[in-house]
Amino acid sequence: MSLPPLPDIFGNYALGNFNEVVSPAAIDWLPQTPGWYVVGAIVLILLSRQTWYRLQHWYRNRYRGEARQQLSQLSHSDALVTEVNHLLKLTALAAFTRQQVASLSGQQWTSFLNGQCEQAPFDETLCQLLGTGVYEGQAVDASAAEQLLQASLNWVKHHRNRYDD
Repeated sequence: MSLPPLPDIFGNYALGNFNEVVSPAAIDWLPQTPGWYVVGAIVLILLSRQTWYRLQHWYRNRYRGEARQQLSQLSHSDALVTEVNHLLKLTALAAFTRQQVASLSGQQWTSFLNGQCEQAPFDETLCQLLGTGVYEGQAVDASAAEQLLQASLNWVKHHRNRYDD
């Protein structure tokens, strides 16, 4: 059985001649003027440049993190002064040219280390310990060892390298 046909006007009679509103097309998110493309290109270039400089800075200073990690893993032993001196020499070789660092020892070595920071991290006793303690093999008490490690960590963190200028 089929339904009866609907009349021509069905439902609300007031809306008989009503036309539906057609929505406009969606607004495009891309800028329409060439000036925005220029601004976008400039921003992209500046961001790329900043990223490049940060990457270079990280690459040139990655030895600092490795040195800090190795210094923090050192234990208080009889060979602590030798190990700290060895790590400082390796760190200095990574930061400066071989001609500047390789031949230094004793007082010249500690003067070089202190000269690379704005505030000298090694005081007179630590300089004496670094300069001659390696050759004399003298035992170091716990407080002096802790001061030496802390001063060495400060030097690794705050020294100027050949790229700083």
